[in-house]
Amino acid sequence: MEHSYTYRGILKASERSNWRVEDLIGGDKRLDFGKRFLPETLAGVERLGFLTPDERRVLNQIRGNGYLCMFGLVEEFILPFVMDHARPFLAEDDYRTRALLRFACEEAKHIHLFKLFRQEFEAGFGTECEVIGPPQAIAAEVLKHDPLSVAIAILHIEWMTQRHYLESVRDDHELDEQFKSLLRNHWMEEAQHAKLDTLMVLALAEGRSPEEIDKAIEGYLEIGGFLDAGLAGQVELDIAAFERATGRKLDAEAKAAFGEAQLRAQRWTFLGSGMSHPNLVSTLERIRPGAGTRVAEIARAFS
Repeated sequence: MEHSYTYRGILKASERSNWRVEDLIGGDKRLDFGKRFLPETLAGVERLGFLTPDERRVLNQIRGNGYLCMFGLVEEFILPFVMDHARPFLAEDDYRTRALLRFACEEAKHIHLFKLFRQEFEAGFGTECEVIGPPQAIAAEVLKHDPLSVAIAILHIEWMTQRHYLESVRDDHELDEQFKSLLRNHWMEEAQHAKLDTLMVLALAEGRSPEEIDKAIEGYLEIGGFLDAGLAGQVELDIAAFERATGRKLDAEAKAAFGEAQLRAQRWTFLGSGMSHPNLVSTLERIRPGAGTRVAEIARAFS
């Protein structure tokens, strides 16, 4: 991917977005629990034919809660990483400094938004839906890796977000409008974050040997494996939440089918859709020929 991203251009585009948390949630801006929250390509609930339509809608909403909570979770490590990346360059390029600090500010805003969403969801849904964590422990595990590994993982997340909204959410007119509004506004700012993180990856790769870049890519894959284990844990939490919310106790066969289908959906949502994104693949190819192709091949296991 040949890009024309500049810190000045990214900053200008970011300033046009500029929404406030208070504009998106609270007051009369309420979730409609009579509707689906996530498109089927991400939720993967319709394949569970042994569930009733109402049960599939409930499961879709549980997945919607987990989806936004997962973004809140990963942004807990994105925020300190961006701050650490910005600090050494404070005196070098004013546009770079302002763009990166705005990136960090927007990630903090997203974390705040998703915490408020969680409160609204719990009040309206009426049943506890646990999520993996705590975020600080997950952030600490991810941030132990090489900064280039972490930057690649963040780039994966940013392009993944773009893909989800553009390919699945934007044109699905049956989703709850309030939930869709949160995704739309999150997407608008993440569009600039993906460009900024592309520049971060290229900067962190500059001057490294092929062996050092290979090691960093291995670190990125290790982060993916760590998150994959978390997704498996989230599926178990979702099964428990579903049974509490519906009062239906799944037998062993149904629970196995539920778990298999939901793990597949979670893996595509958070792993496959990012690893196979053309812009991630092309950036990896740019820093290490063959690396993007390799990662895209691995992504097939999550399709």
